[in-house]
Amino acid sequence: MDTGHGTDLRRKIIQFIIVAFIGLIVFQLFRMQVIEYEVYTERSRSNSIKAIKLNSPRGVFYDRNLKVLVSNQPTYTIQITPSDYSDSLNSILENVVGIDSGRIAEILYQKRMYSEFLPRSIKKDVSFESIAWYEEQSEFLPGVNYIVDMQRDYSFGIKGSHIFGYLKEINADQLKLMKDKYDMGDEIGFNGIEKAYEKYLRGEKGVNYFLVDSRRKTIGSYLNGSKNRRPVKGKDLVLSIDYFAQKSAEYLLQNHQGALVAIEPNTGEILALVSSPSYDLKDFASVTTHDLWKELSSDPRKPLFNRATMSVYPPGSTFKMITAIAALEEGIVNENWQVNCAGGYQYGDRFFGCTHQHGRTNLIEAIEKSCNTYFYQLILKVGLDKWNEYAKLFGFGSRTGLDTQEESSGLLPSRDYYNRVYGKNKWSNGLTLNLTIGQGELGTTPLQLAVYTAALANGGTLYQPHLVKGVLNSKNNSIEEFVFNSEKIKISERTLDIIKKGMERVVSSPEGTANLIKLPDLTIAGKTGTSQNPFGKNHAVFVGYAPVDNPQIAIAVLVENIGYGSTFAAPIARDVIDAYINGIDISDQNEKEEIKITENN
Repeated sequence: MDTGHGTDLRRKIIQFIIVAFIGLIVFQLFRMQVIEYEVYTERSRSNSIKAIKLNSPRGVFYDRNLKVLVSNQPTYTIQITPSDYSDSLNSILENVVGIDSGRIAEILYQKRMYSEFLPRSIKKDVSFESIAWYEEQSEFLPGVNYIVDMQRDYSFGIKGSHIFGYLKEINADQLKLMKDKYDMGDEIGFNGIEKAYEKYLRGEKGVNYFLVDSRRKTIGSYLNGSKNRRPVKGKDLVLSIDYFAQKSAEYLLQNHQGALVAIEPNTGEILALVSSPSYDLKDFASVTTHDLWKELSSDPRKPLFNRATMSVYPPGSTFKMITAIAALEEGIVNENWQVNCAGGYQYGDRFFGCTHQHGRTNLIEAIEKSCNTYFYQLILKVGLDKWNEYAKLFGFGSRTGLDTQEESSGLLPSRDYYNRVYGKNKWSNGLTLNLTIGQGELGTTPLQLAVYTAALANGGTLYQPHLVKGVLNSKNNSIEEFVFNSEKIKISERTLDIIKKGMERVVSSPEGTANLIKLPDLTIAGKTGTSQNPFGKNHAVFVGYAPVDNPQIAIAVLVENIGYGSTFAAPIARDVIDAYINGIDISDQNEKEEIKITENN
């Protein structure tokens, strides 16, 4: 009985082992055929077919008159396919092609996150000599290939660095969110229009399929190329920028630190936007070196920073019209109300100065001559709350809604602001005497000043400023325009007429602070300002529009650390206005004049 029992036990153990073994085989077959089907299918396919993705050309930038501003040019890009590549090739590619071995190691490491069978771009803008070398040595370079790629071409006469923006390689976090549209090594808009309009500009990738042998050497096209897909170019964008205004503005500000924004007052279209100093986008067309990036980032003049939309400055006397509008709209004074200017105003134990002794001065004359004394006394009648209310109507203290979304809201002081800073009711109304002349804690961007000036010029409509008009339909050169917001400011036509009359006399009157920029055949209205700078020379400011009877351009100019707005900012504004209205390139005119002078000498 004992022997039979032992035999049964052994039989059961053997049966269990056989069943378990068969079960393991079945499970492995199930795993390979069902669970890991896609993995083995891809590996099998990759042993005979290789897919090379083709980047799509990005959309071209045109100016408002369809003049090319940014295009594309062909270039070579080296790629590696991790599954076929050997580390032994690192030193060869580094020495011959100039590919950083650390970059290759990074690509090979990241293959754990992405398919190892897809080629990855590792070196852009490769020389023709390197490609010729590759063609000769390709059979000894498994896993290496090249494609004819596209990179940005900025050779059309305008820098536009703070308008266009540039591309950078997509990072890991972005790739996780958009892996259905991008591959590792792809470029994506990093800032400016390139970033804001990425979905229009990027296009759709193409793909070519090739047959490869067991050594991964290409032996021909797959199905005679019938499955290949050509890349689809990105959409071309028509910008609001005017070539002549932008080119002239860049030329006039090239030796200064500052900013300029010009706007079409009846649409909000930005005609010119310059932040100076800037940088050369050609340096960003291919791979940007660490040394260059470090140099630009550490430059104390901050060339990468967009002063036109991000820097906040006291606007100086260009802000005086806000106090005047509040006083007129609230019925506090009319345009005939006068003040006797004896060179300043005593408020408590402090004397607030004026630039001159203007004598008896009314509102229009106070704008024309920029009389501080008049506005000191006027703000005391208006009060902080009403001043703040009317400044908000023109968008101050808030972002303008710029389509590239890279802007500051500035700082518009209020009663709550002063209560937080100084304590509730522990501050004096004397603070408002600084605000009314655009000084003190008040901070605005050049873009905000341009939008404000445009609203004065057009009769009181606040348009959303934008750099892009729409998408160009290449079939008929029509523009599919984007829709932007606008808002009518609740201010009477009479009030605006009074303000505009004062601004016109700033330029047209012999006593106007910007009389020196008057042109014989073009009427300009404006307002000068000097922005106080506690760290050095004052900043020069000017806002204006032209022509007076039919405004087509509104402009704001700020030049840092240089002096008076009438001397330095106003002439720049005049020349940009002239360039836009008459379609001339100021830089070209000045170069011809310099050549003529040299020849005469």
